[in-house]
Amino acid sequence: MQAPFIRTVLASALVLAWQLSLAQEAQLPAVTVTGNYNNAVGTSDAASQGVVTSKLIESRPTLRPAEVLEFVPGVIVSQHSGDGKANQYYLRGFNLDHGTDFATFVDGMPVNMPSHAHGQGYSDLNWLIPELVERMNYRKGPYYADEGDFASAGAAHIRLFNSLPRGLASVTLGEHGYARALVADSSALTTGKLLYAVEAAHNDGPWDHSEDFRRFNGVLRYSLTEGSTRQSLTAMAYTAKWNATDQVPERAIDSGLIGRFGAIDSSDHGDTTRTSLSYDLLHAMDDGEFKLNAYAIQSRLDLFSNFTFYLDDPVRGDQFEQAEHRQVYGLNTSRTWNSAWADHESSNTLGLQVRHDRLSPVGLYTAEGGQRLDTTQESRVRETSVGLYAENDTHWLPWLRSVVGVRSDQYHFDVRSSIDANSGTKTALINSPKLSLIFGPWDKTEYFFNYGYGFHSNDARGVTATVKAKGGDPTDPAIPLVRTRGSELGLRTEIVPGLQTSVALWQLDIASELVFVGDAGETEASGASKRHGIEINNHYVARPWLLFDADLAFSQSSFNENQGEDPNFGRYIPGSVRTVASFGATVTNFGPWFGQFQLRYFGPRPLIEDNSQRSRGTTLAYARVGYKVSSDMKVAVDVFNLFDRKASDIDYYYPSRLPGEAADGVSDTHTHPAEPRSLRITLSMNF
Repeated sequence: MQAPFIRTVLASALVLAWQLSLAQEAQLPAVTVTGNYNNAVGTSDAASQGVVTSKLIESRPTLRPAEVLEFVPGVIVSQHSGDGKANQYYLRGFNLDHGTDFATFVDGMPVNMPSHAHGQGYSDLNWLIPELVERMNYRKGPYYADEGDFASAGAAHIRLFNSLPRGLASVTLGEHGYARALVADSSALTTGKLLYAVEAAHNDGPWDHSEDFRRFNGVLRYSLTEGSTRQSLTAMAYTAKWNATDQVPERAIDSGLIGRFGAIDSSDHGDTTRTSLSYDLLHAMDDGEFKLNAYAIQSRLDLFSNFTFYLDDPVRGDQFEQAEHRQVYGLNTSRTWNSAWADHESSNTLGLQVRHDRLSPVGLYTAEGGQRLDTTQESRVRETSVGLYAENDTHWLPWLRSVVGVRSDQYHFDVRSSIDANSGTKTALINSPKLSLIFGPWDKTEYFFNYGYGFHSNDARGVTATVKAKGGDPTDPAIPLVRTRGSELGLRTEIVPGLQTSVALWQLDIASELVFVGDAGETEASGASKRHGIEINNHYVARPWLLFDADLAFSQSSFNENQGEDPNFGRYIPGSVRTVASFGATVTNFGPWFGQFQLRYFGPRPLIEDNSQRSRGTTLAYARVGYKVSSDMKVAVDVFNLFDRKASDIDYYYPSRLPGEAADGVSDTHTHPAEPRSLRITLSMNF
């Protein structure tokens, strides 16, 4: 890394620490959040920005922990493998794979993992306990100075409770061998509060080959508020093991070779662990505030997959293993100064973000029967990123506010590969200006204009590679930091009593798309692309006990240039979703009754660049009916895939080979079915 840049970073950190030491004490104001959303007119910088509170999160059933992200309007969460693996995400015309271009954070800790064994930006949220989520702030687009890598399509910041109002014990039983137990509580100490939560879960799933998913999760948090300072120290630990039923070719189902929930290679499996320690501090001052967040994460993943079966190796099969051992260290800190400039209310923020990932090692291996055979490529990676940002927020007129920001990010990649030609170092720098204009409100309506540049990083191994890991053919190194550019026009209105509506017209250009490659089981960079669309979100409080949500999102995606040698090949982006819609009805405190109904739809999408192969749309419904037995006890019945639709969670189109087929295989749609209708019953008690 360049020495001048390091000196700049260190100097900035010293300035922030010095400002904290000079701060005058001030009492933090009490903040009380009620209702399901905190998206009122006058609280956001964009129409596509908002906050979801714990009240709504706890009311909706979730099949998997990561489905809390579906509270972000337009986000779809699905799965193409075992429950212990990171989910598949869709937003704004992206098949985000396992998280690329959507940044997720839990209490300031990044969830996205760069240069991951299974995919760039891999976001595993299976260690999240939804009952501990206090709120979730979401943003879309590259318009925010404090958002860096992976945040071009959007970002979600999940905040956990420091303490619970009452202890919670719950037991859930369901079909297909599902069982879950949770105990969580918090207590006051001599100084501060201590929160703990322990969760254990098991699931066999509907699969012909039992998933036998086993998850254990623990959280321990100490929090302390003294005058103007709030701080917390949090430890987390998570482990999981599972058998995986990956996507299978439709021809295998149609011919009767396997059932709809069958597998071609039943030895696919995975196991993972994650531990973390994080510290969070907020210090209020007479002229602003100081924030500091530091974290250390250690994780491990061992994943066996087989997507092409016998295409490459007709004897042993094409199973491969992806494995990594990772340590992550990071620091986020910022200082905000509030001031009045020429009688205009204004605030200025200076921030620093540092992250270092150590992978020792990260590798791709050939395998058979769930056992490693040979090494395809094994690397030791050191990836360091440093981001500096500055932002000004000024109220120019009672009806005009501007937010202007800029960030500068520098990345240093150091790769030591088992393939000598792929070893090397690389340093890259990128600058990203941002602008938001907020007009109004007039008649309980405000208007937004947002424009900004962002980026996502590429896998460090691709940045230094000169030959392909499989086959050894020459290849060009990937662009280290890929530029994105977006803009948005929006409005938010509350002119109709009880109804909050937001509309956003957006566009996003990206210099290099990441596309899934079936025969390699990984993503690779391809051409530049562009997207545009419209989002319409509605939240209506019909009665104090009845809430309706209706969200619609339409997008158009295409490559800027033809991606094949054939001039007619096409510019469609595989997996890009054009239409997403969801409708929800939530009942709370209707006497002793409560419940929720959720319907979500994500439409057909192209599977290859010429659009000759398309997936079908997917419509799924969830429902919950609950009854409060007493003030301390309640029971809830959740039904997933209420109408038992035979839909798919995800589809791909690529060649694979089954036993007895020709050597070059058969190009086919490979699908992972949505789980059939299933029922779960939860008994929960407060203490």
